[in-house]
Amino acid sequence: MRKFTTKVFVCVLFCVIFIITLHNYHKQQTYISILKSKGQYFELKKAGMKYILLWTKQENIPFAYLGQGQSGFIGRNCEYTNCMVSYNEDDLGSTAAFDAVLFAGPELIHTILYLPEERLPYQKFVFASIESPGNYPLCRHNFNGYFNWTWTYKLESDIRWGYITIKDADDNIVGPKKDMNWIPWKEMDPVNATFKEQLKSKRKAVAWFVSHCRSRSRREDYAAVLKEELMIKYDLNVDVYGDCGSYKCLREEEDKCNELIARDYFFYLSFENAFSEDYVTEKILHPLQNNAVPIVFGGANYSRFLPDRSYLNARDFKTEELARIIYDLMNNPDEYAEFFRWKKYYSYHKTTKVKETNEYCQMCAALNDDKLMQTTSVYDSFNEFWEFHSTC
Repeated sequence: MRKFTTKVFVCVLFCVIFIITLHNYHKQQTYISILKSKGQYFELKKAGMKYILLWTKQENIPFAYLGQGQSGFIGRNCEYTNCMVSYNEDDLGSTAAFDAVLFAGPELIHTILYLPEERLPYQKFVFASIESPGNYPLCRHNFNGYFNWTWTYKLESDIRWGYITIKDADDNIVGPKKDMNWIPWKEMDPVNATFKEQLKSKRKAVAWFVSHCRSRSRREDYAAVLKEELMIKYDLNVDVYGDCGSYKCLREEEDKCNELIARDYFFYLSFENAFSEDYVTEKILHPLQNNAVPIVFGGANYSRFLPDRSYLNARDFKTEELARIIYDLMNNPDEYAEFFRWKKYYSYHKTTKVKETNEYCQMCAALNDDKLMQTTSVYDSFNEFWEFHSTC
């Protein structure tokens, strides 16, 4: 009798398990059918895939070029391509099902925010912004203790959105970073006669390509005073190209614009639109890649980005002092040429052109780093990271 009872119990238990399994399978298939009808089906949690949810609008960079599904990683020939991007939390049924949830900084400045209510211990909430806190300050909300990772231009970010990559003469990536081990200028070889010959075609003082005429850094004010100093005292000019000046060089003709800088101009204004730590954008590449000396204007510690005696920092000089330096260097070709000693030892590249530092590839690589994913981390002092006290 006892054996019979046991058999009955086992049979009943088996039937219950079978019914529950069948019910769950039917429920999942129904859900999948709904997703398929919406064109949103990803194959729920396919083994080996890493899932990324874009919580905020995809129009913002870096989301705008991330693509959907795996396309952004496959198209960039990343080392890891097993990352799946979605704009809809319903694709996996819940926000908590995604490996990472990404938030675009410019979208978080609004007074009213709808943020996820669910999250798991090893899930990564990622703050992403290629712009500075000066342009997009987060003053209305306290995000301390909310984000696990950051994806920004700051050198201390977990995943760095770098505008530039620095390589040494052996093609190794060496920067930028907080503690750059530059070869001292005195230990570099002097510029050779062949390179000096290339510089002889230059006749004009300063070029500036700019499309935003008003900025938080008030760079336009400094440029205007410098232009006046050069014109009145030395009969030189700052030639402003783009919407804010009288000269034109179309973006579609980038090669011609670069040739113009290399051939005609001694200096180029690499002026940032806001002051922020590590905020050095692609503006620095125009002179560095085209044999002109950059005149920088920003909030970064430029020794993290540029070798000694390769640039002039406008914030170190009064405008009349800088104008005099420009004039003197233009009239001393040997001294001017020594600003290019670094070119034998380093090269500068757009980060997006280097697979190892491509921002999107780095994101997928981070999600495939098991140790990193299993490490619980949070930005308890995010407001300090995003320069709350200096921007709000």
